[in-house]
Amino acid sequence: MKSDRVRQGIEKAPHRSLFKALGLTDAEINRPLIGVVNSANEIVPGHINLDKIAEAVKAGVRMAGGTPLEFSTIGVCDGIAMNHIGMKYSLGSRELIADSVEIMATAHAFDALVFIPNCDKVVPGMLMAAARLNLPSIFISGGPMLAGSFKGQRVSLNNVFVGVGAVAGGKMTPEEMTLLEEVACSGCGSCAGMFTANSMNCLTEALGMGLPGNGTIPAVHAARIRLAKEAGMKIMELLEKDIKPLDIMTRDAFENALTLDMALGCSTNTVLHLFAIAYEAGIHLNLEMVNEVSGRTPHLCKLDPAGTDFIEDLQEAGGILMVMKRLSEKSLINIDLPTVTGLTVGENMAEVRSFRDDIIRPMDNPYSPTGGLAVLFGNLAPEGAVVKQGAVEKEMLVHQGPARVFEAEEEAVEAIMGQKIKPGDVIVIRYEGPRGGPGMREMLTPTSAIAGMGLDREVALITDGRFSGATKGASIGHVSPEAAAGGIIALVNEGDIISIDIPARKLELLVDDQVLERRRATWKAGEPKIKTGYMRRYAEMVQSASRGAVFPR
Repeated sequence: MKSDRVRQGIEKAPHRSLFKALGLTDAEINRPLIGVVNSANEIVPGHINLDKIAEAVKAGVRMAGGTPLEFSTIGVCDGIAMNHIGMKYSLGSRELIADSVEIMATAHAFDALVFIPNCDKVVPGMLMAAARLNLPSIFISGGPMLAGSFKGQRVSLNNVFVGVGAVAGGKMTPEEMTLLEEVACSGCGSCAGMFTANSMNCLTEALGMGLPGNGTIPAVHAARIRLAKEAGMKIMELLEKDIKPLDIMTRDAFENALTLDMALGCSTNTVLHLFAIAYEAGIHLNLEMVNEVSGRTPHLCKLDPAGTDFIEDLQEAGGILMVMKRLSEKSLINIDLPTVTGLTVGENMAEVRSFRDDIIRPMDNPYSPTGGLAVLFGNLAPEGAVVKQGAVEKEMLVHQGPARVFEAEEEAVEAIMGQKIKPGDVIVIRYEGPRGGPGMREMLTPTSAIAGMGLDREVALITDGRFSGATKGASIGHVSPEAAAGGIIALVNEGDIISIDIPARKLELLVDDQVLERRRATWKAGEPKIKTGYMRRYAEMVQSASRGAVFPR
């Protein structure tokens, strides 16, 4: 075992002495050493319960004969970081999380790892680390938040962001907003809708790296604690059988995950993160593959913000396994792949059944015959742009309108809140990409303001940045190449006509090539927006969003 490097032989007496300083007995030192990677903190609602998850994991490890040793990682709350400089640091935290786990696991010679993530960049960051290290590993998230209740309707954080626009547009009073903010976020857990955190926790199941229920059992349910104990016990079986992440996270497993992604209508960020995880696993994915999978996968679930159902409803309806079982009816899921349960995908889903066909629709009655995400190409996005088509109103699936150009998110928000955006406009927010931002900010504030003001059926938004999973409407992100890299988005002028055709997967700037050439001759890359520290180094190293915004290996 790898831990023998720090405990076997006379020359390791100093190492054993340090373990004994932790209070470990000789018996504990001689058992397999299991790293428990915990992202608990007191600032992220999705992470405040992870201390309890970790204790349950450690109990499971001990019951199965291992010695658990917990260490921590960072984690950013995207909601709190939203619409200020803090959001520039969120995506960058993903690489730091992966690096920090690599350092801790290698320096301390763990035999296996149990990962405890919950929120947006923590899940993919830990999955990247698992692929990179290739030690026996298992994931157990902290679980989703329950929906809140406001005026007889279930609500989530997204409703508060939309409410900001509603207040600005005179559709909600400030007093109503105060009441809404009190109840929208009901307690611990990852925010209640099919946002990025819940999307990634669900896709972890589809990748085979989490036990059934990982993505859907609510944070406050006792079943979540039981699942954590099972994960702690299961890691010992994975270690004994030498089942490693790269045995599980194969190309077929990523295709399963993309297929589930399309059926659920997950966050557009999943494309960014799945590509990054695959990159660490030595697997190349491309955006054309996303459209191929979307084209054959029916959209079976409409969860908040695309619909009125929540993650807790998906759990009641049979969870991720039931969605995958439905998809397998048309041979859209590879059921022969291994998972951390020790069983195959097909064996895992053998006994599952649906209790709510209104939550997980049958294959012959989908919301649409194609998946929830689409990748658009054209002269404005030759390397691709991503849209959550399952959350776009039908009036906006095909649209042409004049560009309203903004050099940063704040400028666009000021225009939206100042009611300077008109029906038909196409808002362009640029220099917010991985390099130009830097950090490729999520932009829930402008998209929610558009929705709250009732313009989401009439206004589109295009950016080289990205969107929260809570976003709905014709919000097209990840435009690549980004403006800072000289992409065509940098050459758009106020009033240029932009054509969007989501069914045809097209995104075009209707300007002659000769005009664009003249504009390029006068274009200059701007100065870095952050000139010191980690994000300056990040901007120098990060690759295109079309490749997952990863660092070179």
